[in-house]
Amino acid sequence: MEVGTYTPVRVGAQVLTEEAIAEELQYHPAAQLDEAWQAAATSLVVKTLLEQRAAQLGIEAASEEERTALLLERDMQVPDPTEAQCLHYFQSNRQRFQTPVLLAVSHILLPAAPDDVQQRDQQRILATQLLRQLQADADSFTALAQQYSACPSSGQGGSLGQLSKGQTVEEFERQVWRLPVGLAEQPVETRFGFHLVHVDQRVEGEPLEYEHVATRIRQYLHEQVTRRALSQYLQVLGAEIGVEGIAFSL
Repeated sequence: MEVGTYTPVRVGAQVLTEEAIAEELQYHPAAQLDEAWQAAATSLVVKTLLEQRAAQLGIEAASEEERTALLLERDMQVPDPTEAQCLHYFQSNRQRFQTPVLLAVSHILLPAAPDDVQQRDQQRILATQLLRQLQADADSFTALAQQYSACPSSGQGGSLGQLSKGQTVEEFERQVWRLPVGLAEQPVETRFGFHLVHVDQRVEGEPLEYEHVATRIRQYLHEQVTRRALSQYLQVLGAEIGVEGIAFSL
């Protein structure tokens, strides 16, 4: 939104001030100011709609959250998903319900600061040299890890143990999870430096039985239905009370 072009936003007879929307901006970061402004204004519109509806019904509570909960409990009836719906979702999304893939990984970390070009060049050369040694003698990994690695795992010959996704930095995970079992053909570069990686073992995920995930599925489906119902409820409420000065959509 450009300075000096504010269009008053009204919810029923209530005007949302430019200052109030500007204060709300801090909770809605976005690449463009217009996007942030729209998000902030929409958030205040929703809050005001709920306040006005609660006032219409005479709903009072100690906090805004409690008042909103009482209002939605009265106005929104969200059915629980049936067993058939849960089972259908499970059968249609079997790939989502597996034990995590596990990798047993060892590495040798040659440290280099992200902004130290000279150090990174030197460590890249060293990584290439050590990789050649490992390709010629795979059994030397433990000794080289103890000698060169800057990771505390050097005391265990570079072993990081079994890892699941989310346990290492993103750039390491992204590269290592693609590797086959054995010595990686190229060093893995991250913000910490260069890693010589050996995938010791890969344990593929196993399918989970429905009984183990039924509660999770039921909760997920209920949340999805609730989200859609809330969006529809607010749209109807906005049409009944009246919203002006903003393209109100959820």
